[in-house]
Amino acid sequence: MTQVSTQVTEHGGGVRSLRVPIPNNPLGYTLVYVVDTDSGPVLIDTGWDDPLSWDTLTEGLSACGTAVGEIHGVVITHHHPDHHGLSGQVREASGAWIAMHEADIALVRRTRDNRADRWYAYMIAKLTAAGAPDDHMATLTRTPVGLLPGFSPALPDREIVPGELLDLPGRRLRAIWTPGHTPGHVCLHLEEAHPDRLPGNGRLFSGDHLLPGITPHIGLYEDPDDATVADPLGDYLDSLERIGRLAPAEVLPAHRHAFPDAGVRVQELLDHHDERLTGLRALLTTPLTAWQLAERMEWNRPWADIPPGSRNIAVSEAEAHVRRLVKLGQAEAMPGSEPVTYVAM
Repeated sequence: MTQVSTQVTEHGGGVRSLRVPIPNNPLGYTLVYVVDTDSGPVLIDTGWDDPLSWDTLTEGLSACGTAVGEIHGVVITHHHPDHHGLSGQVREASGAWIAMHEADIALVRRTRDNRADRWYAYMIAKLTAAGAPDDHMATLTRTPVGLLPGFSPALPDREIVPGELLDLPGRRLRAIWTPGHTPGHVCLHLEEAHPDRLPGNGRLFSGDHLLPGITPHIGLYEDPDDATVADPLGDYLDSLERIGRLAPAEVLPAHRHAFPDAGVRVQELLDHHDERLTGLRALLTTPLTAWQLAERMEWNRPWADIPPGSRNIAVSEAEAHVRRLVKLGQAEAMPGSEPVTYVAM
């Protein structure tokens, strides 16, 4: 692994990464990967839709000896805007195809079709059921429409099929479905010998599924018209175990830096969620709503310092965890409770 410039890192074997900034976000940047193929360079993720991010992406491609107009295809690990945001501009500039798992394509379609009033109604219903206080609910009506998910992310034109090799001439890149962070999150397994001959099973582009030092958010992405009760944390834990069994020689994540020993990181994350579930079950000896659980959970800063938008995300994660306890038969929703209150069994 060689640092070519402040934006570009050479990973060997026809793979480079670009540090594309995420404006006003503590993550700092998304690692966008440039993979050489016999049909031209392919991007894995694209970065946030912002002029600075676009300029950094194009400058980084130039430093790699190519240009945005030469991009052959874009493979998206998941629909979040720091990964999918610039896909449309790349396609406009190059004619590249965009590929994504069908579950996240469905979320992109829903986002494109959403009206602000429908989003408000959905969020108010979810937060009311979670027990959010009135002062927090009032923040929704003060949210500028421009900050709502009413943007129009690019609609992918190819579907990533789990278990299949992607159509990348000269490369063996296989899709692995790893739901949890989003319903259609995929990791991408480069089934080729590591360029430095590190022991293990090829390399893994892990998106946000497996990150060094960061625990990815596990939340809810539900269709308001679908009554199915999802278990995203259960999906995530199952996905982690699949990646652990794969035993790649190196992980190329979407944030921070590449790292070996995927199995060690997988076990750390499994242990983290096991400890969190144990702690939540102890809290639920007293009946609590999802909001009250979130207030009592440990975050990277005190609850009083978490802004309203991030509190919505925290409550979603709290609910994902309590759903896992319900699925395991270790907690239950109290019948008839409004807002919904959970208690340990």
